[in-house]
Amino acid sequence: QVQLVESGGGSVQAGSSLTLTCTASGRTAGSYTMAWYRQAPGKEREFVAAVQGRRRNVTEYGDSVKGRFTISRDNTWMTAYLQMNSLTPDDTASYYCSDYAYWGQGTQVTVSS
Repeated sequence: QVQLVESGGGSVQAGSSLTLTCTASGRTAGSYTMAWYRQAPGKEREFVAAVQGRRRNVTEYGDSVKGRFTISRDNTWMTAYLQMNSLTPDDTASYYCSDYAYWGQGTQVTVSS
C-alpha cells in the first residue's frame, strides 16, 4: 500500500523558514509528479507547488508562494521537499503532499505575527 508521509511542520514566527518533507513508501521508485497543497481552516484546499516526475527541474508554484517557496525532490523520486522562506501568518495551514494518486495526512504549519 502506497503511503505519503509529511513531516517538518511546526509553529514559527513571521519571517522564519521551514522545510517540509514528504516521503513515499510502498511503491517502486519512479518518475512521479509530486505536489504540495495546503488548507487553512474555513478555506478551500490551495495548490502550493509541484515538481514534474520525468522532468525533475520543471516546477510550478501557486501565486501566493512564488519567490518564497521552493519545491525539490531527491534522485529516487521517493522524497519531496518544500523549502518555505519569509513565512507570514497567511501561510498558516495544514500542508499535504500528493502524487495525484495518493495523499498524505498533512502536517500543520502555524505562523504567528
